[in-house]
Amino acid sequence: MTTSDKPALKPTATRAAAQRRVVATLSASQLLSGIGNGAGLAIGSLMAVELTGSNAFAGAATTAISVAGAVSALPLASLAVRKGRRIALSTGYFLAAIGAVLMMLAPVSQSFAVLMLGAALLGVGSAANLQARFAATDLADDATRGRDLGLVVWAITIGAVAGPNLIGPGSVLGEKIGLPPMSGPFLFSLAGMLLAILVLNIGLRPDPIVLARSFDETAGHVPTKPRVGRNRGSLIEGISAARQSPGATLGIATIVVAHLVMVGVMSMTPVHLKDLAATPGHAMHGGTSDILIVIGFTISLHIAGMYALSPVIGSLGDKIGLIRMMLGSQLVLVAAVLVSGIGANSQAAVTTGLVLLGLGWSMATVSGSAFLAGRVARERRVLVQGVSDTLMGVAGALGAAGSGLLLAWLGFAGLGYLCLIFIVIVTIFCIRELGTQRSRSAA
Repeated sequence: MTTSDKPALKPTATRAAAQRRVVATLSASQLLSGIGNGAGLAIGSLMAVELTGSNAFAGAATTAISVAGAVSALPLASLAVRKGRRIALSTGYFLAAIGAVLMMLAPVSQSFAVLMLGAALLGVGSAANLQARFAATDLADDATRGRDLGLVVWAITIGAVAGPNLIGPGSVLGEKIGLPPMSGPFLFSLAGMLLAILVLNIGLRPDPIVLARSFDETAGHVPTKPRVGRNRGSLIEGISAARQSPGATLGIATIVVAHLVMVGVMSMTPVHLKDLAATPGHAMHGGTSDILIVIGFTISLHIAGMYALSPVIGSLGDKIGLIRMMLGSQLVLVAAVLVSGIGANSQAAVTTGLVLLGLGWSMATVSGSAFLAGRVARERRVLVQGVSDTLMGVAGALGAAGSGLLLAWLGFAGLGYLCLIFIVIVTIFCIRELGTQRSRSAA
């Protein structure tokens, strides 16, 4: 960051006004970039099956997205520390735009390798989306941290829900210009990513990280600027900071387990619904176009569950306590896997379970992220957030990679029931932390 990048704070440039601008900009970029991620999640598993001819590879594209998200999260966090949020987020979305182009080309070339590379680059965009929620806390007050984070998470709803529902129009558009049906939706993905970059480069000037440091200096607090190594050095420093920050590991665990469960179950839902439709006597038997519409609609409802209530969840977490919201998220996740598992042969039950799964993920991610942001000193916060996103991506990759095999071995219901083990573990630690907080209050 050069000297010229440092903003000169004017009396009118209040922290609250700057925060409103940052939240609005991040929200707009989330909305646009969400289109690309929504389409990738909905079509990626179907592309993998079509190109390989085997359901065992159904989770391959989602795995690539998750692995790339995990691998790129910490480098993007380090880039944010060195160059600011604007550069880090724009870089992530630019690589995702290239990924959208490759996803378009995969059915054309009938290349599984091109599909995997495109999915991986889309995963970098997913990592940028995750970082954006933390960017909303750079200037946030403690009393509104959950709300501001929730607003940015919520903003992705329109784009993410629209993404799967653009499968139909995208397929038609693609065919008109000579592309295979599954390639067309990624035209919208490409446009969304490029527009997100434009919004960020207009709205995040000056950068929120630079502003936060300037406001701290104005208030008389001069934080130590973190020494940022590359790759392994940053990872070690981030993990060390998390371990030294009371409660940070619980926040990370809440986020990571919710993502593991969500990705594992969600990524296999399109395949499960397609198999249901192939069952003789099923209402959707024999209708390829109908099942694609149903899958797109189901994933859209799931994504709506993930994001639509985020501002409410954030505000409620600020009021009742983030740890209570984290505990509540685990209970909703339990309900999700039970509903979808018991009703595995019912499209309505699977859809309901998937909506609950999205809601539980939202509660865990918003409250866990806000909880984490409040437990780490500002000068080390971005790296810890990068570690959290890295572990989140690893969990998603494991969930996606293992879910295909588990679906084949245990079935859709068994896959969900297995997730209960991880949910119960986090629930126990949340209850323990809540008890500790009550003991401190009573003392």
